[in-house]
Amino acid sequence: MKMRNTALALLVAGVASGCATGPDRKPGDPLEPMNRQIFKFNDALDRTIAQPVARGYQKVTPQPVRQAISNFFSNLGDLGNAANNILQLKVTDAAEDIMRFAMNSTFGLGGLLDFATPAGLPKHHEDFGLTLGRWGVPAGPYLVLPLFGPSSVRDSTGYVVDFRFNLIHYMKPAVRNPMYIAQFISARSDLLGASDLLQAAALDKYSFVRDAYTQQRVSLLRSSNPNAAPLPNYGDPDSPGGAAPAPGASDAAPSGLPDYSDPGDTSAPAAPANGASNTEGADVPNYTDPGDSAAPANGASGAAVPAGQANPASNAQAAEAPASASAARAASAPAAAAAAASAASAVAAPVPVK
Repeated sequence: MKMRNTALALLVAGVASGCATGPDRKPGDPLEPMNRQIFKFNDALDRTIAQPVARGYQKVTPQPVRQAISNFFSNLGDLGNAANNILQLKVTDAAEDIMRFAMNSTFGLGGLLDFATPAGLPKHHEDFGLTLGRWGVPAGPYLVLPLFGPSSVRDSTGYVVDFRFNLIHYMKPAVRNPMYIAQFISARSDLLGASDLLQAAALDKYSFVRDAYTQQRVSLLRSSNPNAAPLPNYGDPDSPGGAAPAPGASDAAPSGLPDYSDPGDTSAPAAPANGASNTEGADVPNYTDPGDSAAPANGASGAAVPAGQANPASNAQAAEAPASASAARAASAPAAAAAAASAASAVAAPVPVK
């Protein structure tokens, strides 16, 4: 109670001293002069009291014990997460929060051990400020609260409700106050690394903290909004929503691969191979194996003939004995049927058309 009265008194004093707005105000932070004064007070209090206590806590407390204490307060926070998820109508997330609390409280020795996260139950981070933002309440100007740090008009009003969602608030003062102090020291100890980074990297710590807090709240609000715009589709053909091939695009196999097109498809008849005439068997596909090393019939030469060029020996034989050429064509019909059966059995699965 005394801490709350002190915070309110400092807030009133900051408002009184910062009502005269300066020329360095920025959009989204019209209260910057007042906020900077409160930020300096919080920073001085943190450097002189909070950080030394947190560093001493790290030195005297083993890391497994610190992790167990952090898990304990995180487990209590799942009840507040569940309440805010219910208010946001996020039933699945609320059920996961309740299951996390039940599992860690039962099997984790009251929450000292975290069994829910390895079991696949994600940890959510919700508060009443995000709940108000989920229902369209604007954040309002950026606001720095004494002792509590960065906030906004919307988030600062949500603190009152979040206190009601905290199970520690309903304990007796003899237990509640030490637990609040332990929770603060544990949380401050976990953030010592971030404080060192802030001290080394930020030229203006106030602006750095303000921008980081604002961006984080916007990111959390977007992630909790189910109506957020989906990511753009970059046309991955293997994805369920992948882009379809452009009209008229060819589905033929790439160059160097055999053509397994349907022989009965008359939309694109196969081109004649090795200079064969188009007047004979135009509707019948050519099943001749280019790699067949069998000796040709009727004493024809076994040398390879380039496509589109006539074989002189064959022309001579055709001129001298047309009847024997007809007989050779008749004799090659069974061989063509056998080659067709062999090609059909060699294709394990047709190439899918995407």
